[in-house]
Amino acid sequence: MRIVSLVPHATELCFALGLGDELIAVTHECDYPPAALALPKVTRDMLAGGLDAAGIDAAVRERVGAGESIYELDRELLARLRPDLIVTQALCPVCAVSYEEVNELAAELPSRPRVISLDPHTIGESLGDVRTIAEATGRRDEGVALVARSAGRIDRVRLAVRRAPRPRVVALEWLDPVFVAGHWTPQLIEFAGGEDLLGLPAESSQQLDWQIVAAARPEIVVVMPCGYDAWRAREEAVAYGPQLRALGAQRIVAVDASAYFSRPGPRLVDGLELLAHILHPGLVEQGAGEALEVELARV
Repeated sequence: MRIVSLVPHATELCFALGLGDELIAVTHECDYPPAALALPKVTRDMLAGGLDAAGIDAAVRERVGAGESIYELDRELLARLRPDLIVTQALCPVCAVSYEEVNELAAELPSRPRVISLDPHTIGESLGDVRTIAEATGRRDEGVALVARSAGRIDRVRLAVRRAPRPRVVALEWLDPVFVAGHWTPQLIEFAGGEDLLGLPAESSQQLDWQIVAAARPEIVVVMPCGYDAWRAREEAVAYGPQLRALGAQRIVAVDASAYFSRPGPRLVDGLELLAHILHPGLVEQGAGEALEVELARV
């Protein structure tokens, strides 16, 4: 089967199911596993480089408001590749080429590829996507095994923290303007032994203001700007130090959202283990990823 992935978490899922040899193209943002970097890229970013958080937000709003994608799809390359299956998403217009555009193009391609959209809102739905791709690609056994491993790791975390006090947590997905993380992130925080004060499980991320975040009185603030790694997240936290300090939290921690939180693929379980270690370091080992403390004295 010839597979094109138009969303990073689908690329990760395909590799996790042993479909790496059947992937023939990915997006310019597909950077995991490392083998994905060698594949042809069928998208490119339409936003200008060098923008700060507010500039990125403004540029995205302008393009989405005008009905334009922030990504450009290489239609000619896609036609030459003759895919049998295209995996995309419709959940977020900021995360991938629009679902409508992909469907229209697929209908025009000589190979008439099947289009599957992965749009999970919860951890359970993310695991359901494993089954969807496994069934579509003849990897049912691999899918069953991956779901079982993921569910087992989730259960071990929940068991480890079940009797621990639950710290009050706010997860910030963007800092200018302020967005609190939604979808699967509040569920991750709950499973990790925390109380998410502002995020709504299975709902979109919410734009709030700093006063509302402060009024929630968080003990721990997890800075996870969408698409940023841990070091870039810490830089953002330092840049918005006065606002973060005004929240009165005991700890501010920057994490790699791109790897463990923004993408609802197999590494969400790594994100869960990382969150549980942040909230309960004596009960759960850190595992993959790193959490960078943002010193309040510096902000």
